[in-house]
Amino acid sequence: MPSRFILTGAPGAGKTALILHLESFGHEVVGEAATDVIALAQAGGVERPWERSEFIAEIARLQRFREATPMRSARRFSDRSLFCTLALAEWLDHSVPTELTDEAERLVREGWFERRAFFVEQLGFIANTAARRISLADATRFGAVHEAVYRHYGFELVRIAPAAIAERAKVILDASA
Repeated sequence: MPSRFILTGAPGAGKTALILHLESFGHEVVGEAATDVIALAQAGGVERPWERSEFIAEIARLQRFREATPMRSARRFSDRSLFCTLALAEWLDHSVPTELTDEAERLVREGWFERRAFFVEQLGFIANTAARRISLADATRFGAVHEAVYRHYGFELVRIAPAAIAERAKVILDASA
């Protein structure tokens, strides 16, 4: 049976760099959706798309589409998931579409993802971008929201400590073997 693993954690912890590293060594990955939704909206002239009421639903729709692509290998790594979108909705104080909670419950019920998720710990600094505008202190609090959501849905969080990217990737690969 295929294994799908999630990388989660606070903004700026290095999840996307880890995903790119894994992909560069031939591992199957699913890219993070929120940053792409933000970039597309900003390219269309919306400076702060996270303030729009449809923001959470747009992320969830893109994540579902990406996760639904057939797996090409026995193991896949996802840069965030719908559970992260639930955390984002809570963080932004957005209403959560019923379809999102229904989908999260279905994913748990069907065992879509492995119950071990990788919680990538912060590096101790934040490199802000057009899509990531958050202080280190707020990122830490936001990371705690992610942790609470994942625990609520029954995930075991495997902590990935700050280290060189190759070392972090090795921990993930060893723990997902």
